[in-house]
Amino acid sequence: MQSKLRVRIVLLLIALVLSSCQKRTKKLIGVVPKATSHLFFMSIHAGALDAARDFGVDILWNGPREETEFSRQIEIVDSMVAQRVDALAISATDHTALVAPVKRAMDAGIPVTVFDSGLDLTGYVTFVATDNYGAGVIAARKLAELVNGKGKVAELMHKPGGMSTGDRERAFEATMAKEFPAIRIVDRRYGMADRAKSRDAAENILTAHPDLDGLFASAEANSLGAMQAIKARGMSGKIKLVTFDFSDEHVAALKDGTIDVMLVQDPHRIGYEAVHSLVMKLNGETPPRQMDLKARVIVKQDLDKPDVQALLFPKWRDQK
Repeated sequence: MQSKLRVRIVLLLIALVLSSCQKRTKKLIGVVPKATSHLFFMSIHAGALDAARDFGVDILWNGPREETEFSRQIEIVDSMVAQRVDALAISATDHTALVAPVKRAMDAGIPVTVFDSGLDLTGYVTFVATDNYGAGVIAARKLAELVNGKGKVAELMHKPGGMSTGDRERAFEATMAKEFPAIRIVDRRYGMADRAKSRDAAENILTAHPDLDGLFASAEANSLGAMQAIKARGMSGKIKLVTFDFSDEHVAALKDGTIDVMLVQDPHRIGYEAVHSLVMKLNGETPPRQMDLKARVIVKQDLDKPDVQALLFPKWRDQK
């Protein structure tokens, strides 16, 4: 009996020692992306880590693998609240489903910054994102220019529920309707944030509309699917393609003429500014309520420009 008691005492002492060793010496900021599998969010992670280094805080990075896993994202947010992170930054997979868990974080006294994709709530510290509606307007105007202001175009959309991509898509449709009456959007399909599903959706669009003049793909995964479908049919250069986000495959497709215009965000800066805003809040400062970052329009002739090279091939990728 005494030996069991001694074991319990020893275990308790070990637990107390470990607890004291694990006591945080820096502020801990939880960062929850929509997904961890896309290059866009890897770049956001790199930006968040750079901000953590510059401002002397720690980052707890965790998110679902894919953007459709909003229930997993809810679990992650609730876990970070239970761990009592000092602040939280989130890119919501769904603008309504994530409201309740983020509200729980706020009610627990945890300041929240929303980045990349918005939420249907107020009370957050800062909203840091690309001007997605403005980017959708640009996409419509660029595609209209490519098809000479007339003809049939289609839209390969991301997934339901995402505010950032939804803003791009709504702006694309509204601009086409308002400014280019001779252009008709003949098809709209979701790629469900998945490359293979996006390729299938693009194949279906091309099959249904063999006389299609142009296509807009509103995010990374559906851009990749659209590129693959167009290349597989030997239609590179025949169908005008405007894409969003970037990867090495996007760059190669821009070079070979599959992509005509690539709209690019600055995800590193989004991650950096999201963390910076929370550091300011924790230090008693007042960060900006909203930061709208402009999307960059890139065509083939721009690829050798130093600022474009820095955006498309960031240094953090060489350090991995």
